[in-house]
Amino acid sequence: MDRSLKNSGRPTNGTRIEDSDASDAEISSSASYDSLNSDEHDERTSRDRASIALPAHVAGSGALDRLIDTARDYAEASTAENTNKAYSADWKHFTRWCRLKGTDPLPPSPEMVGLYVADLAAATGKAPALSVSTIERRLSGLAWNYRQRGFTLDRKDRHVATVLAGIRRRHARPPVQKEAILPDDIQAMVGTLPYDLRGLRDRATLLLGYAGGLRRSEIVSLDVHKDDTPDSGGWIEIFEDGALLTLNAKTGWREVEVGRGSSDQTCPVHALEQWLYFAKIDFGPVFVRTSRDGKRALEARLSDKHVARLIKATVLKSGVRSDLPEAKRLAMFSGHSLRAGLASSAEVDERYVQKQLGHASAEMTRRYQRRRDRFRVNLTKAAGL
Repeated sequence: MDRSLKNSGRPTNGTRIEDSDASDAEISSSASYDSLNSDEHDERTSRDRASIALPAHVAGSGALDRLIDTARDYAEASTAENTNKAYSADWKHFTRWCRLKGTDPLPPSPEMVGLYVADLAAATGKAPALSVSTIERRLSGLAWNYRQRGFTLDRKDRHVATVLAGIRRRHARPPVQKEAILPDDIQAMVGTLPYDLRGLRDRATLLLGYAGGLRRSEIVSLDVHKDDTPDSGGWIEIFEDGALLTLNAKTGWREVEVGRGSSDQTCPVHALEQWLYFAKIDFGPVFVRTSRDGKRALEARLSDKHVARLIKATVLKSGVRSDLPEAKRLAMFSGHSLRAGLASSAEVDERYVQKQLGHASAEMTRRYQRRRDRFRVNLTKAAGL
């Protein structure tokens, strides 16, 4: 990585940096049932039954065992890490529920799955009822887990389908979309960050995520070069006019162009160069954790949870939507707010935004364009009123 760049934000000496990533616990979409502890038997059974193995009539050998390990690695990589974690948590929750009800999760029983779904939709004690989207996600998790174990869960069976249809009819709500981060918002957010090592990293994270319309997982999966690390999700190339990101995302490989901004204070490419230079990063993950004293960058890749925490923290500190209570402001913004912000703010042809975000359809892109197109076409006036 070429380090001959202009310095407009040298880190201040003696600034102590506390990197929350070194100690923060993982935050999962399945956190609501993380407290349901599965015993070692469940863990072992889940792994054994879901694993790829040799047929019973084939004798094992060292070479075949190594191939099995390789095949398992590829199978695990077929879905995103966060998806794997969610599906694993779904299965743990369901197997524990089955134990408490005195039944076995295998083989799949549409009748019991229908009862499980009904239980999820009903509030019990201090546990609130789950949303329809969460219930559907858990059903997908169960179906996936059954497939890994050689079974098929028939989601169209009346015991499952009719119960789910009734839940949708009674409990469905319009999707709650996260608030888009607009240009004034992102400028105010990065303005709260110091010019120490961690501040440089967080500034580059926010600006690159915003200008690139990136998912938080895409931001932290970037490497400096192609094939630097096995868990890489893409790499960067810096040119005179901007940065080219090559990403392996949900919809496959795509290239994202991030041009240079109008000023160094808000330029994502300049922020990226500053971080790489002062963190002395020329190989491996682009975004990494920092040491407790804040004087050096560590080798460990930054967690995508840090991006979500960073957005919420800077939203509060910068006063974005300060007219609302703090709890509501925290709930309004997430990692997706960066993607929505680009879609809502970029006054360019829709197809360019669609390409940048990696959407398969224009309709998906329009869902992200929160405020830009609201009331842009006034059919009331067009109808003569």
